Formats: sequence, C-alpha cells, structure tokens
Amino acid sequence: MKPRVLVVDDELGVRRALQRGLTAEGMDVVVAADGPSALRIALTGTFDVILLDIMLPGLSGYRVLERLRAEGVGTPVLLVSAKDGEVDQADGLDLGADGYLVKPFSFVVLVAQVRAVLRRTAEDASGRKVRLGDLEIDRGSREVRFRGEPVALSPREFAVLDVLAGRAGAVVTKDDLLRAVWGDEQAATRNAVEVYVGYLRRKLDAAGADGIVRTVRGHGYLASTSEIDDVLDPVRPR
Repeated sequence: MKPRVLVVDDELGVRRALQRGLTAEGMDVVVAADGPSALRIALTGTFDVILLDIMLPGLSGYRVLERLRAEGVGTPVLLVSAKDGEVDQADGLDLGADGYLVKPFSFVVLVAQVRAVLRRTAEDASGRKVRLGDLEIDRGSREVRFRGEPVALSPREFAVLDVLAGRAGAVVTKDDLLRAVWGDEQAATRNAVEVYVGYLRRKLDAAGADGIVRTVRGHGYLASTSEIDDVLDPVRPR
C-alpha cells in the first residue's frame, strides 16, 4: 500500500501543490486546512507522516503536535514554517517533531525528508494503534476493542479491518484488498473479499461499532466515522 501523508496548511495553493506533487511521487495524500480538523483526523493514527504548518487557524501546529504526543500518537511530524529562527526549530523538536522545514522550501528536499522519515519508521508501523472513534485497532497485539471491550476477529478479518482502517476516510477497492490481505493466493477472488467484509461488518455491528465499515457501490469499501467525514468532505478536491 502507498505511504499515507497528511498535509496541513491554511493556504489552498500550498495544499494543492503538495497534494499533486506527493501523489505523483506515489503517496496517498490527505489534506486539512486548519488546526482542529488536522487534530481530529491525525488522532486516528492512520498516517505514515504528517506535514504540519505551524501558523494555522483555530489551533497552531505546535498545539496540534503537543496534543498528538499527549494522546500517545507517535506519527512522524515534519513541521513547516516561514520562521527560520533556532528557537522556533528547537521548540518544535522539543514538542516531538521529527523535522523542521523552512518556507520557501525545495520540493525535492521535502520529498527527500519525507522518504527519510518513512524509512526510519517503516519497522515501527506494525506496532502502531489506529483509532476510529471508539474503535481501537492494536497492530502490535492484533487486538481490536470497541469502547474498551474486546472484539474477537479471525486473522483474516483482522487483516481486512487493518487495511481499511489504515486508509480511514478513503475508499479501498476490492482488488487492493485482495492484494493486501490475500497476496499471491491464486484461489482467492473478489467474492472472498465480499464474504470477509460481511463477516467483519457483522462482528463490528454486534459489538456496537455499526456504520464504521461501509460499502461504496461500484468502488469498494470505506472505514470511517462521522467525525472523519466532517473533516475530509469539505477539503477533498472536487
């Protein structure tokens, strides 16, 4: 699956340029335009790296980063700012940032930094926790809980949920699920995907987590919550 990047900047031109550029570099890009929206979507823990502008409406990048670390979200963060002072950079690094880029920056350098962070954190990705509202997926222990109560899933059901949750708010096609979960198993078909998504949905519904895994007719499947919907819908490119 493609690396997932959250780009947070209040300038529409910057968001669009970074989205186009990083998408062309083979990354799955989600954008947010303000601090509160960025915090809500970043708290899911579903991103591989976050590009976070410091000067944002509603909540500064510093405060977003501070809240993420306080909530135990360890997603790598590259701060972006027009401020090039040593104190500004030190403040960001002290709060838990993994790097600091000064505007205007070279796109080539930005991509190099993003890829460097992705390489450093690739081995830790399997141990992260993903949160979709009250549903928590622990990738390390392969356990799922809803409002603190365990949800028993088979290994294959967990793998399907892990892929969908890892792309929260984005549609995952049946073919992508087939490749990610079944790999090179020739016996598996799209029908197997439908069957296991059905199994997964029934178990989540029984636990009270209904509506998180959805079918997008003609396209595939989506894991999301109303809160994620509220963040992503206004900023998705039309």
